[in-house]
Amino acid sequence: MDADKNFLVGVFDDEDAVISGVTAVRQSGVKIHEVYSPFPVHGLDEVLGYKRSRLPIAAFMFGITGTSIALVMQIWMLGYDWPMIIGGKNFASLPPFIPVTFELTVLLASLGMVATFLIASDLKPYKWPRQFDIRSTEDKHVMAIDLALNKSKNKDEISSILKAAGASEVNEKSFD
Repeated sequence: MDADKNFLVGVFDDEDAVISGVTAVRQSGVKIHEVYSPFPVHGLDEVLGYKRSRLPIAAFMFGITGTSIALVMQIWMLGYDWPMIIGGKNFASLPPFIPVTFELTVLLASLGMVATFLIASDLKPYKWPRQFDIRSTEDKHVMAIDLALNKSKNKDEISSILKAAGASEVNEKSFD
């Protein structure tokens, strides 16, 4: 049995049931692969044990890079490479550089954030997403449990834990 191939899928009817279900399943020692929801559920990330995202740090670093590149580029071009006195100002006067600096900061921060998010989320153009239950996009909350990660418990034990945790139904799902 390969990892990420065979799953037990618990279907929950509302967000309160899925939050209490995640708590009960984690307390019983079962490792949860992921929980899918048709809308954001407040507190679900804390119950699942997710850490705070480091994407804001990446955004700051990309923004600082954009600011540095813009200032160095403009100061070098207008101050050293081709110095011209325009309107009686110095060669490398800072106020005219502000619009270009702002635009390059925003451009690099936004493009860097998109690239970082795609890499961190493992989203590739050739990778097809797994659909554990089609109702997770409409009105149900779906908890996927990878059976390869939970070798200490068999399918029947995990299924009974999911039922006791409030799942309205438990299904088995396999992927190729």
